[in-house]
Amino acid sequence: MRPPQRRGAFLENFITDTLRSWGYLGAAALMFLENVFPPIPSEVVMPGAGAAAKSGEHSLAVMILAGSVGSILGQLAWYGVARRVGTERFRRWIEQHGHWLGTSPDEVERADRWFDRYGLWAVTIGRLVPGVRTLISVPAGLSEMGLTKFLIGTSIGTTIWTALLAGVGYWLAGQQDSITSVLNYIGMAVVGTLLAAFLWRVVSRHRQLKQEQASR
Repeated sequence: MRPPQRRGAFLENFITDTLRSWGYLGAAALMFLENVFPPIPSEVVMPGAGAAAKSGEHSLAVMILAGSVGSILGQLAWYGVARRVGTERFRRWIEQHGHWLGTSPDEVERADRWFDRYGLWAVTIGRLVPGVRTLISVPAGLSEMGLTKFLIGTSIGTTIWTALLAGVGYWLAGQQDSITSVLNYIGMAVVGTLLAAFLWRVVSRHRQLKQEQASR
């Protein structure tokens, strides 16, 4: 009797076969799909691409480039849809249905102003955070962030992320459990760093306000 495949084995085999058969084009196509169809995870695609490069069949640098281009194109799809909706149309929708989401047009306005100010950093850093990577394109589009600025932030964050994943795959080729452990630590480190930065900003702002009050 054939033993059952472990969970996710079919998807991993599909990704491995695609990379083996299509090479760079496969990496680009899979990373594009990863952004428009999230069940295909970059955490499996790019380590697989790195492992394929270590075997000598492909160049690691070109694999990273192909994966980055595919990912950016996928991000552009979400950005384009959200940009077409735009801030005004989204605000009108919130006026009618926002109570179901616990939000209001004023909150949309504040979020839009925040994104106008910090959007480039939000997109760049958001591309490094699992679970946020794809979704960050939606507020960027809704706030009508400029295409050039969006592409700069997306390209920087995406290239760092794909290079990191491909490097882990190249380093630990064939050691899937070790790859998973390393990626988990990386994810926790990214989230922990962002949380620490946020707390530092909150504390610094609180101290600044106290100093301003004391000087009056």
